[in-house]
Amino acid sequence: MNGNAATRRTLSALALCLAATLPVQAAQPRESTPLPEFEPAESLEGNFLAAYIAGASKDTAAAASFYREAVKADPRNTELLERAFVSLLADGALPDAFRAAERLTSRDGTNGLAQLALGVRQIKAGQFAQARQNFARSGRGAAADLTATLLTAWAFAGAGDGKRAQETINKLKGERTYNTFRDYHAGLIAALTGDQAEAERRLKAAYDGDRNTLRVVDAYARFEAQAGRTDLAIQAYSDFDKLLPRHPIVRDALNRLKEGKPLTRLVTTAQEGAGEVLYGLGSAGSTQGDELPAVVYLRLALYLAPEHALARLTLADILDRMKQPERANEAYAQIPTSSPLRLNADVQIGLNLEQMGKGDEALQHLDAAMKAHPNDIDVITALGNVQRSRKKYEEAAETYSRAIALIGDQPASNFWTTFYFRGTAYERAKQWAKAEADLKKALELVPPSQPGARAQVLNYLAYSWVDQNINIDEAFTMLKQAVDASPRDGMIIDSLGWAYFRLGRWDDAMRELEKAIELKPGDPTINDHLGDAYWRAGRRLEGKFQWQHAKDLNPEPEELEKINAKLKDGLPELDKPAATAENPPDAKANPELPKGAPAPSEPPGAADKKSGG
Repeated sequence: MNGNAATRRTLSALALCLAATLPVQAAQPRESTPLPEFEPAESLEGNFLAAYIAGASKDTAAAASFYREAVKADPRNTELLERAFVSLLADGALPDAFRAAERLTSRDGTNGLAQLALGVRQIKAGQFAQARQNFARSGRGAAADLTATLLTAWAFAGAGDGKRAQETINKLKGERTYNTFRDYHAGLIAALTGDQAEAERRLKAAYDGDRNTLRVVDAYARFEAQAGRTDLAIQAYSDFDKLLPRHPIVRDALNRLKEGKPLTRLVTTAQEGAGEVLYGLGSAGSTQGDELPAVVYLRLALYLAPEHALARLTLADILDRMKQPERANEAYAQIPTSSPLRLNADVQIGLNLEQMGKGDEALQHLDAAMKAHPNDIDVITALGNVQRSRKKYEEAAETYSRAIALIGDQPASNFWTTFYFRGTAYERAKQWAKAEADLKKALELVPPSQPGARAQVLNYLAYSWVDQNINIDEAFTMLKQAVDASPRDGMIIDSLGWAYFRLGRWDDAMRELEKAIELKPGDPTINDHLGDAYWRAGRRLEGKFQWQHAKDLNPEPEELEKINAKLKDGLPELDKPAATAENPPDAKANPELPKGAPAPSEPPGAADKKSGG
């Protein structure tokens, strides 16, 4: 479940509660229980230092292994044991984490995270009374009370005591977020324990309170469909589809309902219900960057509900954000093949393979996915993205054209990226007329609510015009709009500076390019541009310094050749006075003017083809 501000405060509180037991850096989760073998250090200090460094590098497999060795050398050190426990838990090595939790609680029964973990283990074992005892000791505070109350209610439900379960969950009162969590889980519990009237009342209350959360909508619609009110179910899914178009779970449910196929209940056991609690809190935390609490919740959720596709997808998304594509792919690959989310996972696996430098594997993987799903726009677009990244521009343009043919003649605004991507592919393939048409179409489609994305399209189109010495006045207007929308984007500011350079306005060019360098000091193109501006302004030593710096930043081979030539001979003398916006330079009269627009940064969210709950 997605959370609002109140939920975010709750998760932040949890992060503070956990802080005392966590390594300094967020631990890197894994989905395998056995720990890989690492060569232990010869001393306690060495193992502790190795564990600390591993934690700082977000490698919890190594951190957990080295902390475990450190605990062997100093078994009475509670701080070491706590660090080992959290590393094991975040890494997904749950059997070892549970053993560490037992040792911790034997020394300090108030360790809330350890009690929570042990309670989860008891629920999976069907020992619901013992689980409730653990949850009662799992600490105090907003986060602990919310989690313990919901899990305790599910433990009562597991024992068949629906009345006590409802009495427990009704203790949650206060902010709207609590009410949503309360009614959502109360409805699921009532459905499980056979009180259909209460289930309908509570799920309807949750739905009326929050129609923007997929899990709430899905639970409510499934209940209505099972009760024979298919029209209400279709309406709920259709309304959500307007908010978040084409979500795979919603598309699958609507297709099944329209074909007369049944929908199963969202939760069928108390164990799954408890997993749903942990997934909901983990998902809420993942939306605001509370990575470690989210990972802890999701690990425990998947321990209780291994088939929970959204929990696994959310975990994989977090690993992606933590720049761990290989481990993210491990999580994506474990999403059940029967899940509507599996195709999204396969798409992301392909994109991550490209990110990992395995371009050929990425192309093969996505090509196979496209052949298996020839009418899925997301799969086709992902293949085009990888082809474009591999500089197969003509192939990419053809692939994007397949997607656009499926989109139809009246594309929705969310398809602006497809036209943008095809436009950039055409531009790189030197088919400017087609590129310009696509970039204009992307500019027409991009919603005003996405100013950063609009700035990217403005930047690419206007830069291309300037680089070709056409539409100069309009290009300047567009570039200034782009800078106003994204004043901290070094690439866009570079475009404006380069436009000034092409007009011979050296002082203006230097001013903007120096701003761009401050924002992106490691970009070879911006350094090269600033060198050109310095040279033309008569600051030739500084120009050569910037060119040398650009050379050291690994530019593209064709650009490196041009930089080397400039380092040797400088820029050629101009054949005519500098141009103005009203009198743009003639490219034929000034053949020495540099060519080739830098690659723009990807539009915000363009590579994010995942679907979350």
